[in-house]
Amino acid sequence: MISLNARIKIDRLGQKGEGLGRGPDGQVAVPYALAGETIIAELDGAQGKLIEVLTPSPDRIEPFCRYFASCGGCAVQTLAPAPTAQWKRELLSDALRQAGLNASVDPPIDAHGEGRRRATFHARTGADGRTAVGFMQSRAHDIVEITECPLLAPAMSGALPAARALADALAASGKPLDIHVTATAAGLDIDLRGCGALDEHQTKRLVRRALSLDLARLSNHGALITVQRQPLLEMGRALVAPPPGVFLQATEAAEKLLAEKICAALEGVETVADLFAGVGTFSLPIAEFARVCAFDLEAPALAALARGARASGLRPVKTETRDLFRRPLAPKDLAAYGAVVLDPPRAGAQEQARALAESGAPLVISVSCNIRTFARDAAILCAGGYEIVRIQPIDQFRCSPHLEIIGEFRRPAVKARRRPLLG
Repeated sequence: MISLNARIKIDRLGQKGEGLGRGPDGQVAVPYALAGETIIAELDGAQGKLIEVLTPSPDRIEPFCRYFASCGGCAVQTLAPAPTAQWKRELLSDALRQAGLNASVDPPIDAHGEGRRRATFHARTGADGRTAVGFMQSRAHDIVEITECPLLAPAMSGALPAARALADALAASGKPLDIHVTATAAGLDIDLRGCGALDEHQTKRLVRRALSLDLARLSNHGALITVQRQPLLEMGRALVAPPPGVFLQATEAAEKLLAEKICAALEGVETVADLFAGVGTFSLPIAEFARVCAFDLEAPALAALARGARASGLRPVKTETRDLFRRPLAPKDLAAYGAVVLDPPRAGAQEQARALAESGAPLVISVSCNIRTFARDAAILCAGGYEIVRIQPIDQFRCSPHLEIIGEFRRPAVKARRRPLLG
């Protein structure tokens, strides 16, 4: 049952950036409402739609994007930067407390830099044959057509026109399409998902589009369609040619900052295991001063890492293709390293954290983009005898509730032997 024009006092922001307050029947969540505000909301159960702000928060600012509140990409665009950083810090602190850890969290460092260097656009063709390209609508499955996104880096300026041209080329198939775009030093690298196997006619059409758009590379589900220039990424002093669709940090500024922080914490370490290493975001900078063994499920990513290390004159990086979820490194294997770097997907690495907790590895650097799973895995490490030296949030996800996090964990016996993360 819908209750119109309910007056709500917003107490705080929730984990998704929604305003939380008390409605007639209990707590309600109202997107785009801010803490301390009195609002009018249209309620549907525990969910609300913001109708009017009666008493605005002093932290409320004007949105900078004309698609805000329809596009689902941004949750907190009307909250000023300083209170946004504090809210994110509190989210992380709360998650750690709920996991049983009373840990100090440093203020987040803004690492938005020039903006996001990768994005996934969605394309859907309607019954009228018209193709819509953009991001998903907030709390819906419809697409909000956009012509620009202020959060994207300048190198992504051609991303939306390219996505639209490629979607038009495949519109006749009628299949929903996801278009993964990454800005590289050689130009845009695009991987298509959802269209399935391509016939000869579709392939030729896409090749023509890729040439006219001057794309560096175009792939379909990781399979090469055409390449004009090999995409290249800088990682430390290495140049890496990534496989299509590979995971990368959202912003170049965050990638560099994370690598700097990790390398500073590893000063004096001679051997490092890099778990969930990908294409070498951390392995390659670390290989400038230490021996590295990189583990990941994706063999093409590890092959790109190894090539980048060899071509850059770094110390040899040993690689091993391994599913660390099903077959985590055992405690006795982990004990052979002076430090372990752990950067799992959003699901975290619960079983690998348990093995680390039983190991003698003196130092663990945990990197995560998920507050909840970071806190869970941190609690496992601490239960196994590690102590938290420092937790540093890195904010590369502007206007969203997400954070990148670096946690430094040491065995007490070796705590004084190495420097903590730099501030």
